[in-house]
Amino acid sequence: MTVLGSPPYLGQDYGAEGSPPQDRPAFVYRHVVSFEETNVVGNVYYARHVAWQGRCREMFLKTHAPGVLDEIRQDLRLVTLRVSCDYFAELQAFDEVELRMRLAFVRQHRIGLDFDYWAVTGGTDQLAARGFQEIGCMRQRPDGLSAVAVPEELAEALRPFEAH
Repeated sequence: MTVLGSPPYLGQDYGAEGSPPQDRPAFVYRHVVSFEETNVVGNVYYARHVAWQGRCREMFLKTHAPGVLDEIRQDLRLVTLRVSCDYFAELQAFDEVELRMRLAFVRQHRIGLDFDYWAVTGGTDQLAARGFQEIGCMRQRPDGLSAVAVPEELAEALRPFEAH
């Protein structure tokens, strides 16, 4: 697969042409690993992968559902209920990593997101990790958090990235 654009870029949506091996489109966030993200041995610290999921999710909102950011400033909360990551290859400082986020599901107030981490340094792509997040949509009320339906703008923005 060919690497698209020059780093950093974000918000690239894969369509029919240039599709990743999976058969559904992805929101793409590209990241260059820094020294601060590595341990003493020089490998990326495992928790950074989870942080990158959050960054990818935020860039998706900025690009595809900016109105949701306004709701977050008020009383909407996108609460991470579950997160996981399986690691397949080590990453090091200055590696370029492409996170490809896809919608796994929307159920009631919950959203499931799949993440593929592709090391794209050197012209060959290698699957470095695979992750998942389940997010709950909540509103802050005087008596605590309450589950609410996925905001329409967010649901609409996620539709192009769902499994077909």
